[in-house]
Amino acid sequence: MTQLAKPNYVRLVEDTPLPRIALCRQRFQGTRIDDPARAIHEALAAADCASKIRPGMSIAITAGSRGIAAFPELLAAIVAEIRARGADPFVVPAMGSHGGATAEGQTAVLAKLGVTEDVIGCPIRSSMDTVEIGRLENGMSVRMDRHAQDADGIVLFNRIKPHTSFRAPNESGLAKMLSIGLGKQSGAEACHSRGIDQVPIYVDLMARMKLERCKVLFGIGTIENAYDQLSDIAVLDSEGLLEAEQPWLQKAMANMPRLPVGPADAPSAAGSLDVLVVDQIGKEFSGTGMDPNITHRFSSARMMAHATLHVSRLAALELSPRSNGNGNGAARADVVTARLEQAFDREAVYANALTSTVLLQAKMPMVMPDDRSAIQAAIKTCGAEDIAKARLLRIPNTLQLEYLYASEAMLPELQDRPGIEVIGPPEPMRFDGVRLANPWPGAHP
Repeated sequence: MTQLAKPNYVRLVEDTPLPRIALCRQRFQGTRIDDPARAIHEALAAADCASKIRPGMSIAITAGSRGIAAFPELLAAIVAEIRARGADPFVVPAMGSHGGATAEGQTAVLAKLGVTEDVIGCPIRSSMDTVEIGRLENGMSVRMDRHAQDADGIVLFNRIKPHTSFRAPNESGLAKMLSIGLGKQSGAEACHSRGIDQVPIYVDLMARMKLERCKVLFGIGTIENAYDQLSDIAVLDSEGLLEAEQPWLQKAMANMPRLPVGPADAPSAAGSLDVLVVDQIGKEFSGTGMDPNITHRFSSARMMAHATLHVSRLAALELSPRSNGNGNGAARADVVTARLEQAFDREAVYANALTSTVLLQAKMPMVMPDDRSAIQAAIKTCGAEDIAKARLLRIPNTLQLEYLYASEAMLPELQDRPGIEVIGPPEPMRFDGVRLANPWPGAHP
C-alpha cells in the first residue's frame, strides 16, 4: 500500500513544541438530587397546578435536543406521574429545526440521548406538522406542533440555563421550549428571522400568545449544578410562567462553572489564555456545540460585550457521536481535526444554521489530520511570547469542567488558586494514533 505523502502544511507545524500537561481538579459548590423519580413525585405532589391533570386527558410532554442531566429518568418519572393521575401521556420532540428538521431525525436525536418509547414508557409522536395559533402585530406567524395542539393538555419540560447567544429575562428554558421548540422548524425560523439579537423579543411574544391560546397546564424546569448534575426541579403554573421562570435562570447562571483563568475572586474580571483544547463538541454539551458562556467565543457582536475571557487559539478535536452529525458551532474553533470534519453532517448543520440565521455556525475552520497537528497549529499561531511556555488548558467538553489538564506554564498560578487542585505531575502529551491519549478520570471521552 502506498503511503500518502505528508501535506506540506503539516510539516510547517510538526516541530512546534508541545507542553507537558498536568491533571487538575476544580471543586464547585452545589446541591445534587440523587433520586430523580422521587424528586419529580415530590415536586408534583407539592404543586397545586398538577391538579389540572384529569383522568382521561391526553397529555403532550415536551422533549428537547439537549443532554439534560438524568433526561430519560426524569421523562419516565413525569410520564408515570401523569399516568398515575389517570391521564394518557405521550412525548413530542420539541426542538425547532434540530435533527435535520425531519420527524425521523428528531426521534433519532432523542434516541441518542437515551429517550425511547421503551425507556420512558409512552409513545413518542414526532412530526414537523404545525398549526398557526395566531399572528403577532407585525404579521409574524406563531406556530404550534400539531400533536401538542390536538392534545387535551401540554406539560412543558426543559432545563433552565443561560442562552449561548443572547441575554434576556428568559433565555433557554420553558419559554424557549414553548416558543421555538414547539414551533418546530417553521416556528423556529420565524422566531429567528429578524436576527439572533431579536430572538428574545419573539420568544417572549410567542410564548405569551401560546400561554393564552394553547392548553399549557404547567411547566417542569430543571436546574443543574456546576458538575452537570441535577440540583433543582421547579414546577411552574402556566399562569405567570414566564415571570416565575426568571429567578430560576438567575440560579442557573450562578451555578455555571468557569475556566480557572483570571482573578479567582472576581468572576467578571478579564482573563486570557493562549490555547484551549476541547476534546469533544456536540449538541448534548451545548446548542452551539461548545458553550460560549465557557469559551467566550460568542457569535453575536452584542454578546461579545459580555466576554471576559480572551482565548487566543481554540482547537476542537472531535464531534460527539451523540450529536448525530450536527457539528453546529465548530466554527468557533480556530482549528479542528479531520475526524471532526468527516463527522460533520451538512444536512443537520445547515438546517440549524439557516433556521437560526446564524450562518457562522455552519463554517468549517482549518482542518488538520489529527490531534497532534491540530494542537500544534493552535500553539504555533497563538501569539505567545514563548510558545514553548504556552498557557494551555485542555477540557473534555464545555459542560463538564471538574477535571482539566493545564500546561506546565499555568501550574504556578493554579497551585494557589482556591477551589482547584493539581492532582497529577506534569507529563508529555501522549497520542494513540490520531487521538490525544492522556486519560480522563471517570466516564469522560
